[in-house]
Amino acid sequence: METRLLPCDEVRIAVHVHGRGPLCVLLHGYPLDHRMWLDTLRSPLAEQRTLVAIDLRGHGQSPFAGDAVHTMDLLANDVQNAIKTLGDEPADVVGLSMGGYVALALVAAAPELVRSLVLSNTKASADGAAAQQARQAAIDTVVKDGRRAIATAMLPKLLASGADALLQARVLSMIEETATETIVADLRGLAARPDRSDLLARIAVPTLAVVGEHDAITPVADAEFLATHIPGGRMVVVPGAGHLTPMEAPAAFAAAVGGFWAGL
Repeated sequence: METRLLPCDEVRIAVHVHGRGPLCVLLHGYPLDHRMWLDTLRSPLAEQRTLVAIDLRGHGQSPFAGDAVHTMDLLANDVQNAIKTLGDEPADVVGLSMGGYVALALVAAAPELVRSLVLSNTKASADGAAAQQARQAAIDTVVKDGRRAIATAMLPKLLASGADALLQARVLSMIEETATETIVADLRGLAARPDRSDLLARIAVPTLAVVGEHDAITPVADAEFLATHIPGGRMVVVPGAGHLTPMEAPAAFAAAVGGFWAGL
């Protein structure tokens, strides 16, 4: 795997590259980084695509740029610049959770850069009042009690019951290594993101919605909504998985995406 730092406006974005073939960008969820895609990078998908796991600004090896809010449009602009820097062709875009929100923002702003979409464990709707209040409560927790507190609170929602202890440790370490400033900026951006439901009917590229059977954050109904409202949209439910399907069931996730790509 090769790591590169790409200039994207006022920041440098770290990308982690492995594979061969057409470009595919992998967009991680909150508050994680490119390491959530390590199993995907090592999967047979690397025989079909040049897989590029992006560290969104402030995550992983991409520095925090001082933004008070990480809007989905801001993050999508970084992804636009990365795609343009990496090649002159549109990319297959795979986004999980917050990465899915960024993928939808990218489609809204620059549809010409997107060849296909995999929307994993995500949804089109905005936060309601209760969800926005929960975001603020999470901000208060991480500022007062630290990253360990937010990581411990999130873990049961991210993984299905009975998840492997090593997998739990991988997720906890990613969250704990994410800067507090990044977590706060992400939470503000997530709370402020717009409803993208009206966009779905205008998506003109092949799209697959993937969801874990036991996803407690964006359940099966959210994936059904995406697949139903995007023209030609498809859906795969991965048995036994929770919100982090590519980490919990990497072989099933790779098979679903690989089968989808084979039909393009």
